[in-house]
Amino acid sequence: MRLPSLMASAVIVAAVASNAAAADSEEGFRPLFNDKNLAGWHLRYPDGKNLWSVEDGVLRNIAPPGEHGTDLVTDDKFWNFTVRYEYMVPEKSNSGFYLRGRHELQIYGDFARGEATKSGNGAIYNFKAPDKFVSRPGDQWQEAEATIVGDRITLVLNGEKVHDGVQCRVATGSEIDDKVDEPGPIFLQGDHGTVYYRKLRIKELK
Repeated sequence: MRLPSLMASAVIVAAVASNAAAADSEEGFRPLFNDKNLAGWHLRYPDGKNLWSVEDGVLRNIAPPGEHGTDLVTDDKFWNFTVRYEYMVPEKSNSGFYLRGRHELQIYGDFARGEATKSGNGAIYNFKAPDKFVSRPGDQWQEAEATIVGDRITLVLNGEKVHDGVQCRVATGSEIDDKVDEPGPIFLQGDHGTVYYRKLRIKELK
């Protein structure tokens, strides 16, 4: 039996190390979305129009022109946590990812605009613009990791830290309520435009 070459061995070692690092980075996280259906979630308004569906592991809110759907809310509530998610949003389409159902991290197809604003992609909506513009085109997935501890919010978007421990003691956007000192759900804005989500997972923090 011939031993693998030094180069092949190095590739194997690198692959093992990469897989181990990926596993470590996911330690303590659990899925928010089971890739199959909307179990664990409910419409913000039970009698609202439901445009949400699941296909091939992707949670989709496809809004035809002139139609508006309903926000989607987790059954569970959370206090301190890190949440990871990926989204794809067409140019000029609009959604939002709410921490505790109150602090909106804006999702907006603004790649063509090319500048960071308080209402743009990655903003703490109408409160603080991202520190840099890192939006991707509307046909590409964007990767986010948000952490909220107490009243401090950190967001890493597409590999860049765009909010670093920002103090936010106010509710923003179309929040469920203004009780900022209480646990709340994750809620996905579904009453504006088309958006796609995948790989939603959360790690609760002490």
